[in-house]
Amino acid sequence: MTDQPTNPTASAADEISANVRAELTCLRESIDNFDAAVVHMLAERFKATQRVGRLKAEHKLPPADPERERDQISRLRELAAGAHLDPVFAEKFLNFIIAEVIRHHEAIASHTTES
Repeated sequence: MTDQPTNPTASAADEISANVRAELTCLRESIDNFDAAVVHMLAERFKATQRVGRLKAEHKLPPADPERERDQISRLRELAAGAHLDPVFAEKFLNFIIAEVIRHHEAIASHTTES
């Protein structure tokens, strides 16, 4: 019976590869969970902003509130910096959300005036 030579480099590479794959899978599962949480939090946020939009429409208030938006952007930039997240990215993200909220508020106001 002859012993087959083993290739320790190949098995170490396979092991590293398996370990890397397992870690990637674990990290990606965490990312998927974070993504789901973000979606659910955004849904809750938009439920609240829809109520704001209806209140604004009922009282003939403008859909946009530039002072509130500036305050929110400043607050979010500070939160982002404290969380080691790029404040510029955080501001872009909030601006995107604000634009969508204003669009919703305009639609609610338009619908309210048509009724």
